[in-house]
Amino acid sequence: MENNRNFFITIALSVLILTLWQVFYMNPRIETQREAARIEAERVEAEKKAAAPATPGEGVALPGATTPGAVPGASVPGTDGALALDRESAINATARIKIDTPSLSGSINLTGARIDDVRLKDYHLTVDDDSPTIELLSPSALPNGQYAEIGFVGSEATGAVPGPDTVWTVEGNQTLTPSTPVTLVFTNDKGLTFRRSIAIDNNYMFTISDTVTNDGGEPVSLSNYGRVTRFDKPTHASTYVLHEGLIGVTGEEGLKEVDYSEVEEDKQITPGKSKDGWLGITDKYWAVALVPSGQQEFQPRYAYFQDGRPRYQSDYLSDPITVAPGQSSTVETLVFAGAKEVAKIQAYESERNIRQFDLLIDWGWFYFITKPMFWLIDTLYRFLGNFGLAILATTVIVKGIFFPLANKSYKSMANMKMVQPAMLEIREKYADDKMKQQQAMMELYKKEKINPLAGCWPILIQIPVFFALYKVLYVTIEMRHAPFFGWIQDLAAPDPTSLFNLFGLLPFTPPAFLPHLGVWALVMGLTMFLQMRMNPAPPDPTQAMIFNWMPVVFTVMMGSFPAGLVIYWAWNNFLSILQQGVIMKRQGAKIELWDNLVGLFKKKPSPAE
Repeated sequence: MENNRNFFITIALSVLILTLWQVFYMNPRIETQREAARIEAERVEAEKKAAAPATPGEGVALPGATTPGAVPGASVPGTDGALALDRESAINATARIKIDTPSLSGSINLTGARIDDVRLKDYHLTVDDDSPTIELLSPSALPNGQYAEIGFVGSEATGAVPGPDTVWTVEGNQTLTPSTPVTLVFTNDKGLTFRRSIAIDNNYMFTISDTVTNDGGEPVSLSNYGRVTRFDKPTHASTYVLHEGLIGVTGEEGLKEVDYSEVEEDKQITPGKSKDGWLGITDKYWAVALVPSGQQEFQPRYAYFQDGRPRYQSDYLSDPITVAPGQSSTVETLVFAGAKEVAKIQAYESERNIRQFDLLIDWGWFYFITKPMFWLIDTLYRFLGNFGLAILATTVIVKGIFFPLANKSYKSMANMKMVQPAMLEIREKYADDKMKQQQAMMELYKKEKINPLAGCWPILIQIPVFFALYKVLYVTIEMRHAPFFGWIQDLAAPDPTSLFNLFGLLPFTPPAFLPHLGVWALVMGLTMFLQMRMNPAPPDPTQAMIFNWMPVVFTVMMGSFPAGLVIYWAWNNFLSILQQGVIMKRQGAKIELWDNLVGLFKKKPSPAE
């Protein structure tokens, strides 16, 4: 029985690990997901109420700049020293060109040529299609301001070069669409003409081509810069399961993930120079990233500034280019601003030759499990048309992959039940000699070809699949607001029903301190209970207690998990019950389910009896 005891100890430790994981790791992440819509809605409300003063200091020197204030402009354009009262006022304060694509709407500020007004047409704050669309980029005058800006750093010889305060002139078309790029022009007093062509595809990629023409009499040198600047940060960011903050892939260092708290402490983080790559700021589902030109090396940087309004910034400064008199030079920069859709991110990586652009999606350390899991679910979704059905089909496929191992495990468990009388006899015979009892047990296992720990495998092999599916549900935007059937309208959110208001029949919201027990959590708990009741009750009281309480613990623990994960676990339990029942019947082992269920309601004999 000692090895059988080890089996139950293993299960108990698994429960303990999962419980600690839930309390200290997953619960805060789930709470983040629950509050995501509320937080974003509060941002919109804050825009209407904010009226705090703005202070100068948005222009800062970039790494490697040779002149003070290399990025000119000490004020926030169009605010007259105060934060705008609302988004519409901030947008209308400056001249703009309109953005209108199948995926994006918004405008580009002609002051600085900033991309600072972008909405995602296909994504809403809540599952209600009538709710506001996601505001990805907003003018700097707003509390949640965020923008992308491309410019140049010059010298006295170059004169004024495009920067935050530059007012560009539009040539021709005033609306940016996939079929109609726009052209901006700026000419300074030193004979330099900057012609900027801005193009956009059907999705989320801007292509900015800057052509510098030198009509002066002397050669000039100037550097290209780009920056993504953000004035606020998510309420919950950079959890263990997900990175939100500054990010990039540059130089020999490769992927660099900088938490908001890290950059607040260090102020500036400067990796080595790079010839390719990208950098920007990422949220859970959205990102803004710059892809510098590969013509010159550039110096990337991740920074936090406290002069004026505190802000976070991912930026780069390229090595200088020299433009001879009468000559022109062109620099092309890509700006990604949109949703982190897996297929589109991967397409940009291959088609635009952007190094490791897929790392913009946080697949985690176990990407070799997570990415195939997403691919399988997404592929099945294309056939079935519903992510919930895709998860159910994925469960069947995973069960099929592990069928030989599970089959062997269940056979061993069935054989364990058949030799249960012999095991009890050995235990009684050597009750006072644990060493001999153990030796006799081992001989019995060897004779009957039984692996006493084989029953652990069905649980253990589920754990990596479980966490991979959790990661897919949590980080991929494809799962955001993905419906199943009935009341499950978002597989990435917890089941909205609750036992404590009779699943919506009672008109009140249960308080937060009560466990979240929805319909699917109870179904999962019931299937787990039935699966465990197929085994004979362990004779040891401690083991029996674990046996009885494990379904309850898992039900309470998983109630606040994403609904898709709970549905997966319940369906997996159901399939395991069928599989175990068939194997036990083939092995001639008794299925203990009915006897165990009846035994729950029988009167237990008292010690005197």
